[in-house]
Amino acid sequence: MINETEGRLLEDAVRLAGSIAIAGHIRPDGDCVGACLGLYNYLQENYNRSFDKEITVYMKDIPEAFRFLKNSGKPVWEFSQKKQYDLFIVLDCSSEDRLGDAFIYFKDAKQTLCFDHHISNSKGFAGHTILHADYSSTSEVLFTCMDEEKISKSVAEALYLGIVHDTGVFKHSCTSEQTMCIAGRLLSMGADSTKVIDGTFYEKSYIENQILGRCLMESMLVLDGRVILSYLSYKTMRLYGVVPANLSGIIDQLRVTKGTEVAVFIYETQPQCLKVSLRSNGKVDVSKTAVFFGGGGHQKAAGYEVHGFMHDAINNLLAGIAHQLDGH
Repeated sequence: MINETEGRLLEDAVRLAGSIAIAGHIRPDGDCVGACLGLYNYLQENYNRSFDKEITVYMKDIPEAFRFLKNSGKPVWEFSQKKQYDLFIVLDCSSEDRLGDAFIYFKDAKQTLCFDHHISNSKGFAGHTILHADYSSTSEVLFTCMDEEKISKSVAEALYLGIVHDTGVFKHSCTSEQTMCIAGRLLSMGADSTKVIDGTFYEKSYIENQILGRCLMESMLVLDGRVILSYLSYKTMRLYGVVPANLSGIIDQLRVTKGTEVAVFIYETQPQCLKVSLRSNGKVDVSKTAVFFGGGGHQKAAGYEVHGFMHDAINNLLAGIAHQLDGH
């Protein structure tokens, strides 16, 4: 399971760097948070004490459910002073524009590394890219580059969370024999399966259950019942007092609707600023659709952002999905 060549690349880059920055994509999900905090803890515990390195992790809007992870309150988001890092490590991010404000540090870093599993990152934007599109998650990619003897409970728990979220608790098709073996190793290293799975994946607040119920109740079948779609306006989100972090799980619940090929969930982060999530049950490669609209992802799970009116975004999207469904 351990990739010695890629592991040496990480170790050599870290040893030579006096200052290191770590960042993932904007609006981080479970895999992004797990990978970033997993690597941050790994480097702090194994390299900072002996080599006196400055290690910073940049993340914004970490979901409250992930706050039990060690150093989850540590990430800083301060851009008032410009700084050049010796090494900038990008995790779970398929394009540089997804770095958000952290891009100003990335572009000025002396050396850049990227660990990812998104097929849309195949061209690479960092100096060195370690990409495994057949792996379940970036957390799985990271594990194969780490020295197992140096993985503590805090590192294991973060990586386990990342794998759990990107596999949908080991039920998505990206789950492989290797994924399960790594998950088992992380459990043996101290990861708390119940705390991670129940506490961060299944457990929802009352308001989250309400918004889930509304999205399911107001969903619609389109394209001859082959696509299920639901959306939330910015006005509705404000009415319920929810933020994007409260919407996790909605797209996955839509996906398991019997007889559908594609699930679509759209919400407004601001008026006419739309976030589109796509899930496929196999026939449609939603990453192609997402890339067409400037996003990315995987064959069965992808997304993008677009500006405009909701009905225009839906019509344009459905035209692209219909193109694949009809075999053109």
